[in-house]
Amino acid sequence: MVTTVGTENSTEKLIENCILLEHDAIAAYETVIDRLESTEFRARLRDFRDDHLSHLDALKAIAGEHGVAVPESGDAKEMMTTGKIKLADFVGDDGTILRAMTTNEADTVSAYEHAVANDNLPAAMRPMVESALADERRHKDWMERNSTRG
Repeated sequence: MVTTVGTENSTEKLIENCILLEHDAIAAYETVIDRLESTEFRARLRDFRDDHLSHLDALKAIAGEHGVAVPESGDAKEMMTTGKIKLADFVGDDGTILRAMTTNEADTVSAYEHAVANDNLPAAMRPMVESALADERRHKDWMERNSTRG
C-alpha cells in the first residue's frame, strides 16, 4: 500500500500523522508477536516494537513542543495493518507472517523517507526522523532476510 504520511503541508499534520503511523505499527507488532512459532522471531519483533514505542515517545514530546494534540490510538489504517497479519497467520507460517509485516515496514520506511524530504519537518525533529528511518530500514531488511526461514 502506498502511504502519503510524511508529505503533509503543515508541521502539525506531519507530527500527528507520524504519531498515527507509530500507533498503527505498534498495533501490528502486538497482533503478530504471539502468533509466531519461533522464539527467535518473537524476541526480535519485541525489540522492533520497542523501537516503535521509542519513536512514539519522541513524537509525543515533539507534539507537546508544537502544541499538537496527541492521538492516543491509530486510525483506520490500523485495521489494514493488523488485518493482513491475521490473514497471514490463518493461511501460513512464520515466513508468511513476516512477509505481511514487511509490507507494513515498507510503508513506514516510505513515510519516514517522505518526512526527511519534507520542507515542513522542524529542524529539531530531523534527528529523530532520521533515526526512525534507519530503524525502519533495519526492521524491513531483517524481515525480508528471515521471511524465507519461517
